[in-house]
Amino acid sequence: MKFYLLPLVAAAALTAAHSASAAEELFQSKVCVACHTVDTKLVGPAMKEVAAKYGEQADGKEHIMASIQNGSSGIWGPIPMPPNQVTEEEAGKLADWILSLN
Repeated sequence: MKFYLLPLVAAAALTAAHSASAAEELFQSKVCVACHTVDTKLVGPAMKEVAAKYGEQADGKEHIMASIQNGSSGIWGPIPMPPNQVTEEEAGKLADWILSLN
């Protein structure tokens, strides 16, 4: 019985790792990286800081998506974040990935 579970667990782990890397690749392909990194503040907050701030909020994902698509100002300091050219689906994937860093 254990022999049947091991391939399933391995497949699930590979799928999860692939999804995370695909979302991180999306992040790396966008202009987000000009101002943000995963671990440290650059011009804007680190993605882990964003995850920590919004991870426990019921509307955290929606807030992050709105900031990605529409931009924001005054939340993390005086430098505004401009709107980004992303689809609704891309904004959702990016928001999910950011929240997974929490």
